[in-house]
Amino acid sequence: MAIFARVVELGAFNQAARTLGLTTSSISQHVRGLEESLGVALLHRSTRKLSLTEAGQAYYDECANVVHAAERGRQKVATLRDEPAGELRIAMPSELAHRHVVPALDAFIRMHPQLSLTLEVSDEKIDLIAQRIDLAVRIGDLQDSGLVARQIAWFDEVLGATPECLSRTGAPQTPQDLATLSWVIFTPLGEPSFLDLQHRDGRTARVRIRGRVATNQAQTVRALTLGGHGAARLLGIDAAQDFAQGRLLPLLPDWRLPGFGVYAITPRRDAQPLKVTRCIEHLRSYFARLTAPAS
Repeated sequence: MAIFARVVELGAFNQAARTLGLTTSSISQHVRGLEESLGVALLHRSTRKLSLTEAGQAYYDECANVVHAAERGRQKVATLRDEPAGELRIAMPSELAHRHVVPALDAFIRMHPQLSLTLEVSDEKIDLIAQRIDLAVRIGDLQDSGLVARQIAWFDEVLGATPECLSRTGAPQTPQDLATLSWVIFTPLGEPSFLDLQHRDGRTARVRIRGRVATNQAQTVRALTLGGHGAARLLGIDAAQDFAQGRLLPLLPDWRLPGFGVYAITPRRDAQPLKVTRCIEHLRSYFARLTAPAS
């Protein structure tokens, strides 16, 4: 249809061939094949010029509409590829959304007024393809090999409890002492709950912990811990001020937990739209500033 439209617009097979990078005979064969498939002549051919039949005129009008629509589509795709524009759909868990991702995106939203964002906040793993998600932010290892993961941050974990809580139980001196404490359990980490610890000198220890209170939401863990309901494993970035201001005390500071990677997850594509890559870059830069050691 595009070849036929170009022949009509230029009025000659050879001129259409030059602009399309094809041979004149190839152009002629395309048009002849189109006429055979439609069962009607589209062009009157003479040695001097080409002219449209009545059917050819009607068909050309539709061909031109299709070609122009395809060009508009190409331009729109180019805009989405080359400029942060259109809709960007981002999925994230609740523990990251309000405290980290939404503040991170504040400047990004202001920087790109042609971009509209839809934020899907859910603690359940969702199907990125089915939900038309462009980008998901997740903590932990990627399980779905059909997706692409890029690490954008690393969060250290710390162990802590309120001074009041430790005044009742005493501060632990060894990893085994942790088993005697009551814990606020973060259920997504699995049941039973274990702490895998490594000392600065390389020693390791594994301790099973128990508690009367459990939740599936990280910020609720922090709130319950601050309420004195038990010790907890916390993201260092979330609890830093609590430790600095004495609301929480660290447990076994010479022992470390593995920590968690934060990943930008995208569907597997040959090329990501610029809006996606710019957003990933922005999030990575934000978390780098957030987790940088204080000078």
